Amino acid sequence: MSAAVAVIDDLREESDELDELVGELGEPGWRGPTPADRWTVAHQIAHLSWTDEVALLAATEPDRFGDEVAKALAAPEAFVDEAADALVAAHAPDALLARWREGRARLDKVLRDAPAGTRIPWYGPPMSVASMATARLMETWAHGQDIADALGVTRTPTARLRHVARIGVRARNYAYAVRGITAPDEEFRVELHAPDGEMIAYGPEGAAQRITGPLLDFCLLVTQRAHRSDLAVTAEGREADQWLSIAQAFAGPPGPGRLPRAEQAERGGR
Repeated sequence: MSAAVAVIDDLREESDELDELVGELGEPGWRGPTPADRWTVAHQIAHLSWTDEVALLAATEPDRFGDEVAKALAAPEAFVDEAADALVAAHAPDALLARWREGRARLDKVLRDAPAGTRIPWYGPPMSVASMATARLMETWAHGQDIADALGVTRTPTARLRHVARIGVRARNYAYAVRGITAPDEEFRVELHAPDGEMIAYGPEGAAQRITGPLLDFCLLVTQRAHRSDLAVTAEGREADQWLSIAQAFAGPPGPGRLPRAEQAERGGR
C-alpha cells in the first residue's frame, strides 16, 4: 500500500467517525455553539464541506481554483467565515450533511485516481496527494474536536493522530513566517508518546531544542484546540518554548486559540 493510499484510507475513517457523531443530531444539536467564536455545529460541518469542495476544485480545475485564491487574498481574515456562513444560511442540517458526504466521497475518488507525482495547487505551495489527504485529515480531526467539545463527548485517540502530529511538525517554520518572525535555523527534536506506548520522534536525537509529551496533547496544541497550560507538552530550550506558544498546523492567519480551562470556567460562571 502506498503512503498516499494509506492516508486517504485514514481520512475516510476519520470522516466516518465524525459522521457518526453528527449523523443523528436533531436541529437543536446542529444549531448549538462550539468553542469557535460564532460557529455552531452546522458551521463546523459547512467548513469541512466547503474545504473538501475547494480541494476537489484544485485537483480537477486548477484554473478555476485560482479564483478561490484571489478571494482569499482579497479578504484573508473573512473568507473562511463567509463561506461557512453562506452554506449554513442556504442549507438545512440534513441537506448540509448530505452535501458534506457527497463532497468528501468525490474528493476521495479523485485523490485515489490521481496519477503518481500529481501536485495539487493550494493556498500555499502545491501539495502532493498524500499531503492533501493529510491536511484534510488534520482539519477533519480538529473541527471534529470542536464538535465533540460542544457535545460533551470524549473521543478515543487513534493512530490517525500521527498524521496530525507530522503536519504540525512540518509546519513549524510556517508558524513563524505567518507571524513575521524569523524561524530558527536548527532542527528541533520532538518526542511524542502514543496511547499504545509507542514513541513517535522527529528531528535529530541530540538536538538542544526538545519537545516532549503525549501525542494527543501535541495534536491539540498545534491545532489550537486546547491552551498550552492545560496540556502535558513540555519544551527544553528557549526556541522550543517559543514555538509551543505559536505552533499551528493549519494554513492561514494565526488563530486566537483557546483560553485556559480555568478561565473558560470563570467566564462561563459569570
